Amino acid sequence: MTSATNLDADLTPFPDHTQLPESDGTFVKNWQEHPQSILLTDSIQPVLKQLHPDGQYCIGQDLGIYWRLTDPPEKGAEAPDWFYVGNVPPLLDGQTRRSYVLWREFISPSIALEFVSGDGSEERDRTPWKGKFWIYEQVIHPAFYGIYEVNKASVEVYELIGGRYQILSANERGRYPITPLGVELGIWEGEYQNAQLPWLRWWDTEGNLLLTGEERAEQERQRNDRLIAQLRALGVEPEV
Repeated sequence: MTSATNLDADLTPFPDHTQLPESDGTFVKNWQEHPQSILLTDSIQPVLKQLHPDGQYCIGQDLGIYWRLTDPPEKGAEAPDWFYVGNVPPLLDGQTRRSYVLWREFISPSIALEFVSGDGSEERDRTPWKGKFWIYEQVIHPAFYGIYEVNKASVEVYELIGGRYQILSANERGRYPITPLGVELGIWEGEYQNAQLPWLRWWDTEGNLLLTGEERAEQERQRNDRLIAQLRALGVEPEV
């Protein structure tokens, strides 16, 4: 027979995203992580707005994905450097998300990305119940899992097939198709936020780089400058 005490414990609600720690208290290990996350988020927004005209999607940047309840609670979370989940509200009860709680949301991320700051062994750790790779593959189930190593100018991409991660081969352009998003993921050598690095970036399926808002504005400015120059060469003074 179940005691009243045990019954009360069984009825205790699981905590939600406002009641769980936002961080395990560690510092960011790689100064480049935040610019890299911003670059990925900024450039893919137009794609996500097309996919979700209702705005129902969430992007996490160092946001904890809680997959089990532990003591302390943060031991039951993994925090990908970047992840995207479709068909979920961007806010919960009008509040900015502080974590993503699988036992309340149920929908797994479409893609999770880790930015390596060490030797990459942590991101490839398959130790049951502890290793990042194992937890993503066996519990959180992102459809795609990417391991980005800036020091090697490389990204390793896995797709979840039959419940196991299978490593993907690059296409003829050296990039990896992320089919649910209709984009490709790869390495772009260039300058972003005053740093010349091999950045992780998106392309469309035609091979066109997805631009940030600043890049799109600069492209439009150059287009206008060329048009003005052409008009002036024809003796026409453009209206300002």
